[in-house]
Amino acid sequence: MLRLVKFLVVLALLAAVAAFAGYRYWQSRLEAPIAVEEETLYEVPRGAGYNRVIADLAARGAIEDEWAFRLLTRIEPEAIPQLRTGEYMLEPGMSGRELIELLGSDRVVTYPLTIPEGWTFRQMRARLDAAAKLENRTADLSDEEIMALLEREGRHPEGWFFPDTYRYHKGMSDVDILRQALARMEQVLDEVWEARSDNLPIETPYEALIMASLIERETGAPEERREIAGVFKRRLERGMRLQTDPTVIYGMGERYEGRITRADLQESTPYNTYTIDGMPPTPIAMPGRASLEAAVDPLPGETLYFVSRGDGTHHFSRTLREHNNAVNRYIRNR
Repeated sequence: MLRLVKFLVVLALLAAVAAFAGYRYWQSRLEAPIAVEEETLYEVPRGAGYNRVIADLAARGAIEDEWAFRLLTRIEPEAIPQLRTGEYMLEPGMSGRELIELLGSDRVVTYPLTIPEGWTFRQMRARLDAAAKLENRTADLSDEEIMALLEREGRHPEGWFFPDTYRYHKGMSDVDILRQALARMEQVLDEVWEARSDNLPIETPYEALIMASLIERETGAPEERREIAGVFKRRLERGMRLQTDPTVIYGMGERYEGRITRADLQESTPYNTYTIDGMPPTPIAMPGRASLEAAVDPLPGETLYFVSRGDGTHHFSRTLREHNNAVNRYIRNR
């Protein structure tokens, strides 16, 4: 009897040693580097579960010990994260456990999408349509339908999307970018309007957005924005028409082919500030923060006119005679 007890004890010890050795070997396979020799892009498909992803990685040769990963669901199910849809970069040398952690993290591969200051909503839509790996949900929608989708029904879209560089990952849609840009513009506009100067000829944040779009389209020189805003302010206060070419171009729409004629300046459109009083009914572009700040803090002075020098800057004048001389110098002689 004693001999049988000793045998059973030895057998139990051997089983425990074998189990421990097996456990340590299993752990070592999970801690071992995965089988990729260079950075490898891997996509977790929408709705894919853990076992499906492990089988796919094994089929692609990215992992060698599929059994070790599957055993994890039985021994350490709490170690398996909720996998997230998207693309991930598998790195040489990363362990199996690091791989599992990565696929459940927010460290997805992202791509930049830049919307430049001064672009129109039409240009923004074209860039969204052309963005690689960005799901397009708005291609067949009108501008009005897009604004309704963004819960801004009845609002004209021009100017309401903040120009910036946004990052997206596969699985996101153009609607996600539009929501971000819209929320950012609304936030910045609120901040800028709260810090506005006194005695402005504009009375609402939306009018500030319109004014900022005119400033944005008139100059790319940072030092000129407040002075252009000052010219517009004084012209509005004196009942003078703004007479800014970008509004004419916007009113022409797709007919614009790179130059404005005298007939274009005289054409009556809702946006032609040579023929209408005050500002156009909507913004004409997407202004950046600097133009928004200039719109609500114009530079004091006496200038009422400006003309392009042809190098991205402008000559500012106080009188019509001085302005006409500048036009002869910078436009007609050119």
